[in-house]
Amino acid sequence: MSTLFPALTNPGEQPALRFGDRSLTYAELGAAADALAARCAGTGRVAVWATPSLETAVAVIAVLRAGAAAVPLNPKSGEKELGHILADSTPTLILAAPGDELPSVLGHLERVDVDVRGVGAKGIGVGGPDVSPDDEDPALVVYTSGTTGPPKGAVIPRRAIAATLDALADAWQWTGDDVLVHGLPLFHVHGLVLGILGPLRRGGSVRHLGRFSTEGVARELNDGATMMFGVPTMYHRIAETLPDDPGLAKSLGRARLLVSGSAALPVHDHERITSATGRRVIERYGMTETLMNTSVRADGEPRAGTVGVPLPGVELRLVEEDGTPLPAYDGESVGEIQVRGPNLFTEYLNRPDATAAAFTADGWFRTGDMAVRDPDGYVRIVGRKATDLIKSGGYKIGAGEIENALLEHPGVREAAVTGEPDPDLGERVVAWIVPSDPQSPPELAELADHVAGRLAPHKRPRVVHHITALPRNDMGKILKRSLTTTHD
Repeated sequence: MSTLFPALTNPGEQPALRFGDRSLTYAELGAAADALAARCAGTGRVAVWATPSLETAVAVIAVLRAGAAAVPLNPKSGEKELGHILADSTPTLILAAPGDELPSVLGHLERVDVDVRGVGAKGIGVGGPDVSPDDEDPALVVYTSGTTGPPKGAVIPRRAIAATLDALADAWQWTGDDVLVHGLPLFHVHGLVLGILGPLRRGGSVRHLGRFSTEGVARELNDGATMMFGVPTMYHRIAETLPDDPGLAKSLGRARLLVSGSAALPVHDHERITSATGRRVIERYGMTETLMNTSVRADGEPRAGTVGVPLPGVELRLVEEDGTPLPAYDGESVGEIQVRGPNLFTEYLNRPDATAAAFTADGWFRTGDMAVRDPDGYVRIVGRKATDLIKSGGYKIGAGEIENALLEHPGVREAAVTGEPDPDLGERVVAWIVPSDPQSPPELAELADHVAGRLAPHKRPRVVHHITALPRNDMGKILKRSLTTTHD
């Protein structure tokens, strides 16, 4: 196969990675990665202590160049979860930055400190005499969040990484001239595959903020960065800051591309950012098992509230509860998203039962996400099948569109919508509201009328809970299973 990183074949002095005041050129990255790759060759799976650091990026590149599979570990994971991941993936080594303190559950693994200076580099390189990985060879084992049981290890082949990054290059007109800024964690697909491997496959560069801040974003965009990747909580902070920070608006206006993912960006935040900067945030849709499925294209119509159209090579369909494909796309009918294509994972490690259950007989992956699709192909996600599909009074209602409507109310700062059993309706719509003014929260009747006037009467909330904050994970996704009346 061709290398995942052509710019590392004959690397030059162009910038590759920058974390704070530490940086590597492509030549320096190649030397550091190949020195470490020589240590990782023939090891099978290698754990990486995935802090937001230069060492993490070098470690993952080294593992890939050695033809092994990287298992990124979330440094915030508890010992029970880490123990499960280690027992499941059985890595032979753990790569970490010098000085990183590792939990005791990792003590049985051989530790290799990552030297970003590349001392002793042997220049093995992918495609060299010792390493010639195949397209289907595992590149990453990324563990899912484990909301319905222990985390499952999604085995992501080299083929899927190449296919997704090349499809995004087509959709986003992404080239080696682009400079990406982001502040995402590096133990998941968004931060690691898109945010680190993506720029390096293109031959461009990435500047990682270490920790997200609006000041850091402005600084890098003012200094030549062309793209930003973020999650909705980051863009919400930007939207909140813009009215009092004209400098930030000017900086964002310089960006070629602003991309949001990992959860839906509320339409209200879309509108506030566009109004202040003249730039539209585009959304894309993916998940650990599929990498990226759809995106609004850089040369396409920006449409707030949608995740665009299927990427090149990706097939997408919506199906009824019995698996029957929707006969037509009308922008209203809700169905589960199923996808197939070269972007898909290979299997759940050691879980043939879960792997088989995840696919239909004809090879489509069941995402569990619910959506509607417009006649021109644009996809609008309305929520997860397990937590965001509400069946009320004979209607199938997506929580996402109600949340967007609630966020348009001036008295609502944050909103989540769930369903709960109702003896008459089957389920009733429940709104969880973080009010703009805790001393004067909007009441149920006001919010119900607000939603009914924008959507339809059957979509109005029947119950409202006022809370101080929504429970979220590291990526800013709302943990709806944690929403109970104890949050009132």
